[in-house]
Amino acid sequence: MSWTKVLAADALSPGARQVVKVGSRKILLVNHEGQLYAVDNACPHLKLSLKKGKIVDGAIVCPWHRSAFDLCTGEVKDWIAWPPVVGKAMGVVSREKTLPVYPVRVEEGSIWVDVAE
Repeated sequence: MSWTKVLAADALSPGARQVVKVGSRKILLVNHEGQLYAVDNACPHLKLSLKKGKIVDGAIVCPWHRSAFDLCTGEVKDWIAWPPVVGKAMGVVSREKTLPVYPVRVEEGSIWVDVAE
């Protein structure tokens, strides 16, 4: 494991999000209802940022195409649902891909993420 200190714990209040760089990756930290999550900031579909995605039923929803990914596991909950006609066609062409998620912990007042390079 390669734990990296990324942010002061008090810098990420409930409801807040922050993109941090760990090695060559951009990681999105999310404090959702007091629980911390660390996921890739790039949607697996077109690699667009997830920072402004809504969280619905424990999943982050891509603001661009509305694919939804479980915050804990990265599993696909909904794949390319938007726009309705084009989204369905794109879903046939592009297979489902999980969102990379990373272990996160708080220690000594800092948030740490484990990203194996």
